[in-house]
Amino acid sequence: MKVVVFMGGNTPEREVSLRTGAGVARALGALGHQVVSVDTKEGGVDGYLRAIPSDTDLVFIALHGGDGENGTLQALLDMAKISYTGSGMLASTVAMDKAMSKRIFAQEGITTPAWGEWWAPEDPTTKWRPGLTDADLKHLGGYPLIIKPNDQGSTVGITRVDNPGEIQAAAELARKYGRLILVERFIEGREVTVSVLNGRALPVVEIIPEGGWYDYEHKYTAGASRYECPAALPPNVSEKLLALGLKAYRALRCEGVARVDFRLDPANAPYCLEVNTVPGMTETSLVPKAAAAVGMSYEDLVREILEASPAHRARTAQ
Repeated sequence: MKVVVFMGGNTPEREVSLRTGAGVARALGALGHQVVSVDTKEGGVDGYLRAIPSDTDLVFIALHGGDGENGTLQALLDMAKISYTGSGMLASTVAMDKAMSKRIFAQEGITTPAWGEWWAPEDPTTKWRPGLTDADLKHLGGYPLIIKPNDQGSTVGITRVDNPGEIQAAAELARKYGRLILVERFIEGREVTVSVLNGRALPVVEIIPEGGWYDYEHKYTAGASRYECPAALPPNVSEKLLALGLKAYRALRCEGVARVDFRLDPANAPYCLEVNTVPGMTETSLVPKAAAAVGMSYEDLVREILEASPAHRARTAQ
């Protein structure tokens, strides 16, 4: 197949996306496919379409955040009748909107941390003093809290807030990435994640940061965090996480590969944070670690993602 790998882009996750795209391109080449790697730095409708050769069989989406993960690119490719990997427009849009996905989690009985929303002024130069009432704090369970952009990934723009004096700076940081800001209860405990590949939940991964918490630096710096897969959890807790990960994946109508992030409180009660529809595929990423735990190489993982795409299914059905 002739596969175009879209990567890079112009979001805060650009560098991670370039690493994901490079890994995917190498694997596709080793699998015998003709690969065209495209850095979509300019983006936009015209830019995306011009980057796709007329004889392309499939677009492999390796763009994290922005147009590549929020449904914009998926809608464009749908209209152009070009096949692509991963989730469609609806799942991509809803998963990227954390507040909307949390509403669906609540409806589906998937426990998620209590949250609130702030809309920053449309004019970024307008002074803004966000605050929390006593009722807000009661709903959120008190400090510490998490303040983050509603539609970013890779812990971009996220701050743990331990007292009222830290709210302003955290809100201003999140505001740089969008007007809608999420204020969320911080769940003390363990960081775990469930990768779902073509409707199959892979073993739970536990993330153990070496000091501090799992921020951008700990996520993408080799050696900054340790990982256990399968996570050292009681069997019933692992089984519940796998079931919830699959339930969240299905609730948002995901396809291909996705990653569902959780926090476990000290009593091992799981709280679903979000679903990532274009999860990282770098050398330190979590999906390849989960796949390796069931004996899958990186190339095996890329092959399965590819084989779930409509273009591959159509070719094999002929």
